[in-house]
Amino acid sequence: MPASFESPGKLKMIRHIVLFSAKNPSDIDAIHQALAKLKAIPHARHVEVSRNAKKDSLSREIDIVVYAEFDDYGQLDKYKAHPLYLKSTEVVRPLRDVRIAADYEIGGQPAAGDRVTG
Repeated sequence: MPASFESPGKLKMIRHIVLFSAKNPSDIDAIHQALAKLKAIPHARHVEVSRNAKKDSLSREIDIVVYAEFDDYGQLDKYKAHPLYLKSTEVVRPLRDVRIAADYEIGGQPAAGDRVTG
């Protein structure tokens, strides 16, 4: 595990999560293949691209999930400016219906309301 998970007070990182739904279910494979190319971008610590298992009975709208970790927002910006990212966007944008993104920091000092264990 990265040190930031074991000792959150020492390292900080950015988590970037993006959820996609396809306009047409027949395009899910094409979206997944285009997004999987993001794994080759060097600015991320870690990238996962997965199909949603759709096991939540209240919400099954999302088809693909992208999860990535970055050292800082500067690395995230470089990732988004990379030619592979731009090419992936060209392929995915016309095929997707919904795109929901969230970025947040972990590590450092706990934020108000964070649950601290251990």
